[in-house]
Amino acid sequence: MLILTNGKVWTGDGFAEGLAIEGNRIVAVGAAASGIDLRGRLVVPGFIDNHTHFIDGGMQLSRVQLRDAATPEEFARRIAAHEAPWVTGGGWDHTIWSPPALPTRRLIDGVDRPVFVSRLDMHMALANSLALELAGITRDTPDPPGGTIVRDDRGDPTGVLKDNAMALVERVIPRATLVERVAAARAGLAEAARFGVTAFCDMSGADAHEDLHAYESLGDELTARVTLFAPILGGRFGAPGLKGFADGSLGSSTAAFFEPYTDDPSNRGLLMESMSDGRMRAAVAAADGLQVALHAIGDRANDEVLKIFESMPKKRFRIEHAQHLNPDLIQRFADAGVIASMQPYHAEDDGRWMEGKIGADRVKWAYAFRALLDAGVTVTFGSDWTVAPLNPLLGVYAAVTRQVSVAEALRCYTTNNAYAMHRENEIGRIAPGMLADIVVLSEDLFTIPPETIPNVKVDFTIFDGKTIYERRK
Repeated sequence: MLILTNGKVWTGDGFAEGLAIEGNRIVAVGAAASGIDLRGRLVVPGFIDNHTHFIDGGMQLSRVQLRDAATPEEFARRIAAHEAPWVTGGGWDHTIWSPPALPTRRLIDGVDRPVFVSRLDMHMALANSLALELAGITRDTPDPPGGTIVRDDRGDPTGVLKDNAMALVERVIPRATLVERVAAARAGLAEAARFGVTAFCDMSGADAHEDLHAYESLGDELTARVTLFAPILGGRFGAPGLKGFADGSLGSSTAAFFEPYTDDPSNRGLLMESMSDGRMRAAVAAADGLQVALHAIGDRANDEVLKIFESMPKKRFRIEHAQHLNPDLIQRFADAGVIASMQPYHAEDDGRWMEGKIGADRVKWAYAFRALLDAGVTVTFGSDWTVAPLNPLLGVYAAVTRQVSVAEALRCYTTNNAYAMHRENEIGRIAPGMLADIVVLSEDLFTIPPETIPNVKVDFTIFDGKTIYERRK
């Protein structure tokens, strides 16, 4: 039996001084006379991440890293220095450049290998000329439904592809093997353990079937509980969840709004074709008991998704991101029992330039954590890794500094996520009978200044009753 004592245990409902674990279950919560001395440290349920691209995140750890490339020159230098048959990865953010202009293929055409690197939101990517040639993209290639090939004044592709247009290049990139996917999953699980993530949803995308095989291959090596979401417009193969897209992203100017973008008055974003031709509604209706999660960023996209969900019996439907709302949409979330599956650290990234894209009035209802919680909506938190860092404490910080209490932020990362995954009777709380997924933090989130939360470390991660991570001091 493992006993943790002399600490501050946040159970999900209140506080205790210690807990006892036998096997993979919590058997007692309360004061304990002996055991491992926590020395007053905070204990919380294992963090649950509501939205990751997990195996891709593990692969990204060995791909070119561009998130902090602060100039176009540094962007190009890192790409040229990266040794790979195809240079992929990225996470670039042109808004940190001065001036913040989109990159073009000319910047990286000196690289003698095909290049295809994504923006940090994964809704826009840059290809060099060689990659465009391999994909057969020319000035005569039409924009695919739900996607945009960005062109220069002469009509030639600049190399930037948005949303569904990215698939034109992705289909010619060699697919990762099972061995590579398993290795990526192992790398991702090590990161998850370091940050106290003991369960997550993997919004796997087109490779969901292969990713499922990778998780199955890990067997007892799997140190987190995985809920896999497959594409809702694809095939059914045993994944418990289905994910679809209603629009794009704010950073790529493809999130669908009722009103035009402030910085681009001719643009209201991209509403996916499947939302208007009836395919998405039919796919949701045919989900056969599987959980449905639909991506919606802009207010128009959220409205269209809610219309679909409102027309059907309540089934713990999820809207992924739920990023830009208004009071009417928030009330409709509550009335329909729709889960707002949000990623608070996006507010840190987007907050730097959001007002310039959509104006001050709409910004007031962006990342409306407080209003959603006050309306009684089930709000869940996660990272969208690799779009944002996997570390849940960065998300807690982003939420707590935006009018959410520490307890509320923790619930959104634990109990609420367990409910959203249909696992509220197994994980998400510290109580007798629950699975022993537990995190010990270096400091007490309830007493430290909110601005210091990003400095807090995970000292121990316990998964299924076993210690899978211990921080070296």
